Order: sequence, then structure tokens, then C-alpha cells
Amino acid sequence: MATLETSASPAVSPSPAIAVSLNVAKPRVASVDILRGMVMVLMAIDHVRVFSGLPAGGPSPGIFFTRWITHFCAPWFIFLAGSSAFLRGEKLVNKGALPRYLLLRGPALVLVELTFLRFAWTFNFDYAHYMLAGVIWAIGWCMVLMAGLVWLPPRIVGIIGVIIIFGHNIVDPFRPHLIDVLRHSPSGWIWQILYFGGFIQPRGDNGMIVAVLYSLIPWVGVMAAGYWFGALLRAEPARRNRICYVIGAVAVAAFLILRGWNLYGDPTHWGTPAGRIPPALSFLNTTKYPASLQFLLMTLGPAFLLVPLLERARGAVANVLTVFGRVPFFYYLLHIPLIHVAAILVSLVRTGRVEPWLLANHPMLNPPAPPGYTWSLWLLYLVWAIVTVVLYFACRWWAGRKRSNRGGSA
Repeated sequence: MATLETSASPAVSPSPAIAVSLNVAKPRVASVDILRGMVMVLMAIDHVRVFSGLPAGGPSPGIFFTRWITHFCAPWFIFLAGSSAFLRGEKLVNKGALPRYLLLRGPALVLVELTFLRFAWTFNFDYAHYMLAGVIWAIGWCMVLMAGLVWLPPRIVGIIGVIIIFGHNIVDPFRPHLIDVLRHSPSGWIWQILYFGGFIQPRGDNGMIVAVLYSLIPWVGVMAAGYWFGALLRAEPARRNRICYVIGAVAVAAFLILRGWNLYGDPTHWGTPAGRIPPALSFLNTTKYPASLQFLLMTLGPAFLLVPLLERARGAVANVLTVFGRVPFFYYLLHIPLIHVAAILVSLVRTGRVEPWLLANHPMLNPPAPPGYTWSLWLLYLVWAIVTVVLYFACRWWAGRKRSNRGGSA
């Protein structure tokens, strides 16, 4: 993804004034590249699922966990985007260069989301009736907000982020009433973008629909916390690992306590027998849109525990994941249209034609899959595996080009 570059040069070069940097190369943290590559590979599972016709979780355990395992992706993408901002900032001589970079980069990402990625999801030009405010949109606008925060010390930025993450669910008891009131307010669309999400239709029943999948709160808090984590990445490895273990253990314990007793941090309660999934699975079925505190504890906590372990990872799998983790923007731009093309090829093989449903307004406004279209789980994972192999060779080529452009540096 665009914003997850660390010590590597960004895919879109900033202006010369922003690109001024110190001539001191600091080593990459291997675990970050591996973790980022891991969540990118997992992310592709859910994006293949979009075109498979399978539902987003439940009712069977196989379908549920196919969706659930991908929940770890967005939190760590956005969290590491904040870390990347810190690591970029420490290379820059001029303190104002980082805010300027974020102010330029953020809107550029929003534009990519609303143009190229929107087409990649749909393969149609119905821009007048459907736009998607997805994860790249959220990262872009969060970068704009971060441009103001990065003037503060990293610890203060991180504390602000943690307050947002832990505090935003305080509105849960009033959520239905607030949504109803704001829906009829002239400024309701602003609150949807900031927090509640959903569909915005500014021009009436036949006008543009903007599907706000990722609202800005609490994701700006996640990015701010990641900015603070960027400072930790430069700490002595043993100290960094101890802190990661503590943060991870506390986050997992907090999730188990808050979720187990339905105390705070998610607008839904688990164990309700009337739900469409078994109570045992509903324990893990936390709210992603907007991301609840319990969702973020569930997804960020275990990954903190992985960081020290991945630092020692070696071998072919680690090398493959590192390749993905070092070219996230290239990967993200390529994987959605590649998955979409793969789904079209599957349709041709299975039916001899391109199913029109594949050209609908995915992933938010597409109708249900037509009868007989839905894939089996084994076909979903087969397509995912093939796409991952193709992406590996493409990403390895792009990573090689980036190294050549930097004179061979890692």
C-alpha cells in the first residue's frame, strides 16, 4: 500500500523540497516487512472472496474464518502507515518537510482510490452513481490530519491516538439515536465520513452514492499510535521486543475481558442466540465499520506478539513475505485488478461467458450473486494461491527496480 513504505523510497516521489534527507541510512526492521507482507497476503483472500459470491463471514466456520483472518490487515496497514511517517520524518532535515509530504501524499491517495481503484473493483465507468471510500481513502485523509499532529512529540501523538482508540466507543449507547438524527441533518454526510460510515447520496435518489467503508475515526487514532510505534522501532532490539510482548499481552487480555463480559468497546454483544452465526463464533465477530475498540484489540494485540518472533524468521517463506512487504503500494494497486481478471477467467472456464455480475459495483453496491455462480471454498483458495504466485514475481521485479534506482541499497 502506498503509505506503508518505511526506509524505501515512496512509489510517488515527493517534491525536491520534501525529498531532502540525511545521508545516514538506518537498517530496516525485518519483522515489519515480514508482518506487512503477511497481512498483504491475507488481504488478498478477502478480495478474492468478494468476486466469489461467498458472504462476508458465516454461517459456516469455514466461511466465517475465511473472512475473520483478513480482519488483521487494515489495522496493521494503517498502524504501520503511521510508523512509516515517523521513519520518513527522522530522515528529513527540515521539520516542516514531513507535514508537507503528508499534505501532498494524502490527497493523492484519495484520488487513486476514487479513480483507479474504483475502476479496478468494478471494471465499469459508472462513476456518476457509485464511488468507494475504502482503506486507501481513509489512509489519505488520515495523513492529512497527521500533518498537523506530527509537529508534536511522538509520545504525545501516540497518546492522542490511544485516547481516540479507547474513547470513541463511548457513543455506543446513543449510536442509533445519533445516526437517526444526523441522517436528517444537513451536515450528516460529514459525520458519516468522520465516524458512522454508510452510504451518502448527496443529490437525491438517482444521484451519486458514496459508500463510506472506512470512516476516519478511529483510524486516525490507529495511525497516530503507529507513529509513536515508529520511535520504538529504533530502540535497542531487546528493549523493543520486551515492549512489544507487554503491549501485545495487555491488548489480548483487555480484549478477552471486555468481550467476555460484554463490558465496553463494541456496539454488539456476543452470545445472542438469534444471531446468524453460532455464539462461539460471535465472540470473535467484533465490529469493523467503524472499527471498535474490541476489534482493534483483537487484531493489533496478537500482531504485537508476533513482531519479536518474526525478527528471527528466516527461510523461503520469510523471504517471500519480505518481498511483498517492501513494495506495498505496488502490491495494492496490482492485486485488485489481477483478482478481478482472475474471476473473469474463472467465469469463462465455468460457463463460457463473462458473468455480468462481475461488472457490477463491487464491493459495496453489487447485487447478490446470480443462481449457480457462487464458488466453493476450495476454488476461492486455489484462485488466491495462483494470484499470490503471480503477485510475487511482479513484486520481486518491482523491488529489483527500486533497488537499482537507489543504487543497490536495501
